[in-house]
Amino acid sequence: MSERLLARGDEVVGLDNVNDYYDPSLKEARVERLEAHPGFELVRGDLVDPRAVTTAFDRRPDRVVHLAAQAGVRYSIEHPEAYVASNLVGFMAIIEACRHRGCDHLIYASSSSVYGSNAKLPFSVSDNVDHPISLYAATKKANELIAHSYSHLYGLPTTGLRFFTVYGPWGRPDMALFLFTKAILEGRKLPVFNEGRMERAFTYIDDISEGVVRTLDHVPVPDPGWSGDDPATSSAPYRVYNIGNDDPVQLLDYIKAIEVALGRKADLDLLPMQPGDVPASRADVTALVRDVGFRPSTPVSVGVARFVEWYTGHYGEDGSPAG
Repeated sequence: MSERLLARGDEVVGLDNVNDYYDPSLKEARVERLEAHPGFELVRGDLVDPRAVTTAFDRRPDRVVHLAAQAGVRYSIEHPEAYVASNLVGFMAIIEACRHRGCDHLIYASSSSVYGSNAKLPFSVSDNVDHPISLYAATKKANELIAHSYSHLYGLPTTGLRFFTVYGPWGRPDMALFLFTKAILEGRKLPVFNEGRMERAFTYIDDISEGVVRTLDHVPVPDPGWSGDDPATSSAPYRVYNIGNDDPVQLLDYIKAIEVALGRKADLDLLPMQPGDVPASRADVTALVRDVGFRPSTPVSVGVARFVEWYTGHYGEDGSPAG
């Protein structure tokens, strides 16, 4: 996201605590790439530290893209306190700073997990999302509610983006694509939950960043005709969009794409569904297309191949970071 903004000439201030939820060396490698740009500055600090947030907002950002969170559905079952801190207290710190510093537009990452136990596919931003099935999902739903209250009370334009199964280069090592690629290269079994029958709206990172930029430049305005029938819009300057692929792929087909890109076969360990998971997801992006003219479209075969090229270049086939 930062590279995309820098490439078009924006100045970017980043806030990151570079914690050890996953390998900090990968995070430092990302930072090194960004710091090569003269328009980038990093503030090292935590969302829940008022001094760090104040330091970042002392740069007087016109617009804020809030993508930081304690991620992971499964991790939230064992470490709920981390989600309350980052996703609730941290979100409040950012939106309060936006309010007091006169930010023009706050974009924040929500998640497809807010759809919870919804059975109707595809998932639409007009659907009710009052039944989350993980704490992670509940914190993301809470972010949307907090954002609406600030849009209503203070006129702060906010846009929430429900991301669907993001993958690609420089991503999180605890996500399926990282884990599967590493296991195949090391000749280990792949744990595949729900016996691989899950369907996901796998969305390539370049599609996500393009969608974020499009919505960043599309500042929401109040809808004077709003009557309460659509939860994704409002009489306040508030919007919610899905950003995801509307052509879902079965997990087993996703694994086949990794096999093709690596030129190796996977050894599958087929397991039952895990708590907190949903069997299928599919994004209805009608509102995104209507308002900003964008639809994610990168095929899994292309996105996975790009990831594998990056992975083997960064880590090598033995898992050791390349120089």
